[in-house]
Amino acid sequence: MNRREIGGWIKRLVPIEILVPESALRWQPLVEDSIQYIFCHLAEERLAEKIGEQMRLPPDTPAETRLIRLISRMPGLQKMGQVVARNRRIPPKLREALSELENGMSDVTAPEILAIVEARLGESLREYQVRIAPEILSEASVSAVMRFTWCMPGREREEGVFKVMKPYVPACFSEDMMLLEELGEYLAGKTRKYGFAVRQVKETLQEVRLLLEHELDFAREQSTLGEAARMYRSSFGIRVPRLIQPLCARGITAMSAECGVKVTDAFRSSPVRRERIAEQIVEALIAVPFFSWENAAVFHADPHAGNLLYDEPNRELVVLDWALAERLDRESRRQLVLLALMTIMRNRNGVCAAIEALSRRDPQPERAELIRMHVTRLFERFKGGNSPGVLDAMMLLDEIALDGVRFPAALFLFRKVLFTLDGVLHDVAGHEVQIDQVIIREFLARAVASLGLFHAPLKGRDFITIQRDVLYLPFRRLARF
Repeated sequence: MNRREIGGWIKRLVPIEILVPESALRWQPLVEDSIQYIFCHLAEERLAEKIGEQMRLPPDTPAETRLIRLISRMPGLQKMGQVVARNRRIPPKLREALSELENGMSDVTAPEILAIVEARLGESLREYQVRIAPEILSEASVSAVMRFTWCMPGREREEGVFKVMKPYVPACFSEDMMLLEELGEYLAGKTRKYGFAVRQVKETLQEVRLLLEHELDFAREQSTLGEAARMYRSSFGIRVPRLIQPLCARGITAMSAECGVKVTDAFRSSPVRRERIAEQIVEALIAVPFFSWENAAVFHADPHAGNLLYDEPNRELVVLDWALAERLDRESRRQLVLLALMTIMRNRNGVCAAIEALSRRDPQPERAELIRMHVTRLFERFKGGNSPGVLDAMMLLDEIALDGVRFPAALFLFRKVLFTLDGVLHDVAGHEVQIDQVIIREFLARAVASLGLFHAPLKGRDFITIQRDVLYLPFRRLARF
């Protein structure tokens, strides 16, 4: 099979209809071209392995399963699959298949991982009397996890886990990132016509590539883990693993062993408990960083269900894997809060102002007009019905971005976090828990507990605008705004 035939072969194996829902038909040509480009330009050795694997699968293998096998040992694409696995806007069968990427991978052996640990921590293993379990505990797109026990001199033995970069990842990840960069150039070619701002898609791919490269920066993750521990130290019911610094090395992070079940499996027979778990998720991954006093607050940017455990006996949410994390400055968080509130309050001018403030200040004369056009369309869709909410505001930013308005990379990632969390929350508690309601309640609880002194990231003058909009909201609804 030559390179020209690869695209048609993949199209037959994985029809584009299973990847892109009817609600996003205009994306089908771009997604189809993207998949064909990546596999047509994959290194010969990797491509040969994938062709052989597909040939060995039974003829009736579902297309979703074939897709998962196609992106095996492609850590860059696997990570993107994990990010969208809980997005309720993609077809259910595809969501179910992609959810296997959260904790169902198995492409490395325990002896391979053990050899890496022994080579890089040899003397330290003896000094701290480390005993490593013989089997892999779990695998992710970039790393594998193995349990161990250790002993600080003069103290009792403790349990921990090693998170170790898989041996094939550096080379494969490097090629994946190069392919994403080249794909952006290809899609932006003058001959490709998709009906929206392909330049923005190219820039988004560049930003995603840079963000995903953090996955290989274990030193950065270790630093972020310490930062997250400080952020949650006063939060009840939320915890992160504790770093074991003496046993960390290049490509190896040692941390405390955490008990719990996958958050979507916790308290299966108790709807009330599951509602509380959903609220804890929103509190931990949105409210705590959002309402932080820090100028640059860190947020977990990879909150798929495989990274969220629930300690049922202690009623605690455990947030794992801080490799993919970003920061939002206080002003960006302020504008996001105002965007959400103005959307709920149906304040068209307020929504436009918040989006303007969030966008990049590039020379773009038509930006204000584009933003106002999309905002008007949003409220037209909700004319006479319920008010749009936080997720509607985030989808509005996506639509505006596709028309060429640029936003910072961290904001792009935060939008995807919200869509991922929406899917996780739905799997945990159905429609019983709304992100909007939990965020507002958390903000009010902090304000009341501090006697009104705590209102980060909002400024005092913002409350005048909010109070005014609360008064005007009934009239807007009566006017079927």
